[in-house]
Amino acid sequence: MKNKLFIILLTTFLAGCSSGNGVPGVCPDYRDVTVPCNIAPLNFHYTGTRNPRTSFSAGDVHFNVSGRNVKINRKKWERLLEAAEGGHIDVGSNVMEGWRIYVSPDSVDRYLTYRLIEPGYEVWDRVEIRERDLSSFSERVLSSHENTGNSCMNCHIHKGDRTMFYLRGANGGAIYNDGSNIRKLNLKNEDMISGTVYGDLHPDGRWGVFSTNIIIPGFHTLGSRRLEVYDTASDLTIADFDNNRMINSSDFARTDKFETFPCFSADGQSVYYCSADTVSLPQDIQNLKYSLLRTDFDTETGILGPETSVIWDAEEKNGSVCHPKASPNGKWLLFTVADYGTFPIWHRECDLQMLDIESGAFLTMDTANSEVSDTYHSWSSNSRWFVFASKRDDGQYGKPFLCHIDEDGNISKPFVVPQENPCHYEKTLKSYNIPDLGVVPAPYDYQSIGIIRDNTDAEAFK
Repeated sequence: MKNKLFIILLTTFLAGCSSGNGVPGVCPDYRDVTVPCNIAPLNFHYTGTRNPRTSFSAGDVHFNVSGRNVKINRKKWERLLEAAEGGHIDVGSNVMEGWRIYVSPDSVDRYLTYRLIEPGYEVWDRVEIRERDLSSFSERVLSSHENTGNSCMNCHIHKGDRTMFYLRGANGGAIYNDGSNIRKLNLKNEDMISGTVYGDLHPDGRWGVFSTNIIIPGFHTLGSRRLEVYDTASDLTIADFDNNRMINSSDFARTDKFETFPCFSADGQSVYYCSADTVSLPQDIQNLKYSLLRTDFDTETGILGPETSVIWDAEEKNGSVCHPKASPNGKWLLFTVADYGTFPIWHRECDLQMLDIESGAFLTMDTANSEVSDTYHSWSSNSRWFVFASKRDDGQYGKPFLCHIDEDGNISKPFVVPQENPCHYEKTLKSYNIPDLGVVPAPYDYQSIGIIRDNTDAEAFK
């Protein structure tokens, strides 16, 4: 059964790589994409052809690669990137029309973290969080099912030299690297409906903003949306990491509202979050629609409010927002929109949208979006790149795509993160969940995380 499923998915994936009508194609599709000046070689393979030869040239750098699997020597590739920076690489082929690869002088953050997980429904198995060096093909395991009793792990965050993710289950907690120490935290007090779930870290390092959610997963039969995950209750809370306390407010713990997916503005003076009127669940799930809001944040006291404004109105737009992320330069707010709810990965209609924060205008994102789910995005520290998970190749497995944005808001064609094996994605039956960019590598690995889980008590918060 598994072999049959693999063949079906592989056939679907390869169909997306070819150019149709029996004409040869390339997979992954790196034709006419814009890439950062520090990206690993864009290895690919040809489909539907024999004996191809490929040429690469930029400036005085030229070389050829023979065969269907085009694996580019890293040193040659780096010389090619240097020669093409701010311009383009010409790619020629003896079996199809050539193309260009545009090389931006804007680098991307070197480290990409993601959760490798089977695209299942109500259960998980053999989950890992991994870190990839985007300038090479080096990859390492940060946390593994082998060292955590096969517990779930999720919601990893980068902010400068700080990171955080959750180990769920027995001996679990929020694993927080504050730049100097690795701590295991119990981010909950008696006034909260649950422990923290989704969140963000403040630029100054003292604060974290989180939602606290009671989450219910369940199947339904609404078209292609096989699984819905929804909140029966959700509030916002602030964590004070310096004083081990949670700061709750009745204004953001209303029984008539769901509040979730908070993030700080670039300057740390505001919090963006999603909010919806409560409805009867699961029967009214299609009426669960979240607006995008902004509220003040006091960096001295850790208090949210009092001023709150609506950025994207769910009733007016007839949709539902999730996962807002502010660009580090304070210029853009990237989020996703689906027809309803806050679980976009099985919503084929889910698209990226972008707000110009200063002007209030929304950008056209047609270049980045596809016919299937595009979501779970993260910014590079220079605000010139974002990464997101897309199922555009086969409709089943999320893969990490990088996309360039210039200072005027022009969006380039996204490209999937390159792999050493040109056929890697066809052979990997796991999704790259919540890709997240970071400036520095995480200061731990799966062995040290296993030791922390087994031998360190979670710090209590009051």
